Amino acid sequence: MTADDLRTSVAAASRRLAEAGLLVGTAGNVSARVGDRVAVTASGVVLGDCTTHDVTVVSMDGEVLEGALRPTSEIDLHLGLYASTGAAAVVHTHAPYSTAVACVLEELPVLHYQQLALGGAVRVAPYATFGTPELAAHVRDALVDRQAALMANHGSVAIGGDLTQAVEHALLLEWLATLHHRASVLGTPRTLTEADQAAVVAAAIARSYGTPQENP
Repeated sequence: MTADDLRTSVAAASRRLAEAGLLVGTAGNVSARVGDRVAVTASGVVLGDCTTHDVTVVSMDGEVLEGALRPTSEIDLHLGLYASTGAAAVVHTHAPYSTAVACVLEELPVLHYQQLALGGAVRVAPYATFGTPELAAHVRDALVDRQAALMANHGSVAIGGDLTQAVEHALLLEWLATLHHRASVLGTPRTLTEADQAAVVAAAIARSYGTPQENP
């Protein structure tokens, strides 16, 4: 994949997330990595209108390699996650329900088995000012063995093995946060026990859950 292809893919992912309501205005950022290059949305860009021009390519040290615009203020968060995880894409949003949960809970418990695709209960990283090393460190800790994390009084972060997967994880997290809110309005949500979760994992493996399969 060329640098321009990577930039175009990041721009398209940003527009998709904005259309789904997870990115509003200039709030949030998206990146993808190939080798030692990272394409990331620029600071101050209206993400629903993001184009290739609005995506900057940097090195793993943060040096600007391509693009006319300064990268997002959360660039250290993105680069830190690439350095500490096997992720190939990072999505940071201010999605409404995810952000609401991050203002109230210490973690998002497992109410629905689909949450296991994110690794289980979603941790809420302690609050720190945006763009700081402290925030980046908190999020890295919250993402250990997880595909998504919440940021206290801020928003959400999702990672993936590619850009499509990271976007899907961000969308799933917002659905799960919405589910928790709606269930809480009706009463006290029931959580899945560790035994319930283990049974789901075993059934998913046995049935190749989520993978298209041909009829015998």
